[in-house]
Amino acid sequence: MPKGAPQPVLQRAMSIEVARITEAAAIAAARLRGRGNERDADRGAADAMHRELNKLAVRGRVVIGEGEREEVPALFIGEEVGLGEGPQVDVAVDPLEGTTLCAKAMPNALAVVAIAARGSLLNTPRIYMDKIAIGPGYEPGLVDLDLPPAENLRRLAKAKGVSVPDLTVCILDRARHAKLIDEVRGAGAAIRLISDGDIAGVIETAESAETGIDLYMGVGGAPEGVLAAAALRCIGGQMQGRLTPLSEEERRRARAMNITDFTRKYSVEDMASGDVIFAATGITNGSLLDGVKFSGERIETHTVIMRATTKTVRWLRTRHTAAKMQQRR
Repeated sequence: MPKGAPQPVLQRAMSIEVARITEAAAIAAARLRGRGNERDADRGAADAMHRELNKLAVRGRVVIGEGEREEVPALFIGEEVGLGEGPQVDVAVDPLEGTTLCAKAMPNALAVVAIAARGSLLNTPRIYMDKIAIGPGYEPGLVDLDLPPAENLRRLAKAKGVSVPDLTVCILDRARHAKLIDEVRGAGAAIRLISDGDIAGVIETAESAETGIDLYMGVGGAPEGVLAAAALRCIGGQMQGRLTPLSEEERRRARAMNITDFTRKYSVEDMASGDVIFAATGITNGSLLDGVKFSGERIETHTVIMRATTKTVRWLRTRHTAAKMQQRR
């Protein structure tokens, strides 16, 4: 580490501890994979994640959670988690990213956690966010939320040394994106529509040569935006997000957290700064991670662990015994 650089708040060994949190949540959700019950799968994942988080030697505060205190019993925004000893940290969670994906056994359902030094993660309610993201290696500000889609595509194509028809954009398949989809296709780019799972969609831009995704665009959840920014903080890439409440209820939630400026564009560093650890475990098979595999008394998980301070990315395949996982419950 360069002389004079701030010392990491989080210990190296914590990466594995964080992976155990997402593994437990993924296994709990995977037990209900393909059974059409979104609520129970989400609740099971949240309970498992909450239980494992409270074994972590931190003084944690949930800044991205399952909802507000009056809405959910655990992992609510502002909840104190951890053993109450060790570093003070922000905790961002999505125990089941892609509830519909899990319920239908479709690709890219994940269990996700980001942990960072206190005050490092953007604290936002469960409202919507307009997002644009590309991978690393480009000049700052290459793409911008305030530019037309065609101009962002032209800029990115020029930077890559390709033509716009060579680009593929990931967009959530929602009615609100009809105009955006028409503009992207009108510019000549291809689109990969996804039904859910925009955290994975953003992360895939960082490995475009392998995933085929060059650009992410569109309106999705703000909590998912912060978690995606935490991942890009670790592996590199550009992202802008603008909070975009789609209802008066969402505006109320924002005002309750003293958020009133809906014109501000947040960068990766605005959403996730400092020492960050990000972990995601696959629930269903996907382009990023394999899903949980059950085989008799053995359970296999596939997890990615990233850290901003060291820029390390670890891919972890783990075998668990079913009996051991039962004991941890």
